[in-house]
Amino acid sequence: MKKTRVLNSHVSQAIATIGHFDLLSINDAGMPIPNDERRIDLAITKELPRFIDVLDVVLSEMEVQKVYLAEEIKTHNPEQLKQIQSLLQDNVEIAYIPHTEMKAYLSHPLNKGNIRTGEVTPFSNIILESNVTF
Repeated sequence: MKKTRVLNSHVSQAIATIGHFDLLSINDAGMPIPNDERRIDLAITKELPRFIDVLDVVLSEMEVQKVYLAEEIKTHNPEQLKQIQSLLQDNVEIAYIPHTEMKAYLSHPLNKGNIRTGEVTPFSNIILESNVTF
C-alpha cells in the first residue's frame, strides 16, 4: 500500500507528472471545470471533501513556488484566505488575479489537473505552480 498521503490515483498521477512551472488547480464545487481528462472530481456532497483539507494533502507531496488566488477571496472569504496562507511555506509567492482569469487557467496547456472538492464557500480556488526539489 502507498505510504504517502495522497491515495487517490488520479491526484497522485497528476502530481507525479508535474514539472517545473506546471500547474495544478484545486477548486470549490461551483468552479466550471472543463469536462476533459484533467478533471479530477472528488466532490461527494457539500463540504466533503473540504477545499482546505485537499490543499493540505496536495501540498504535502508537491513542491510549490507560486500560487494564484482570486482577488475576490480577500473580501468575500478572508477566513479561507487565512487558512490557505497558514499552509503555504514562507517562500511561496501569492499572486492575486481576477476570478475570471482563474477560470482561463483551467484549460492552460501547463495545467496537469483540476481537482474539484465539495467546498461551497466563495472563491475557494487555487492554482499551484510547481517548483523543483533540487
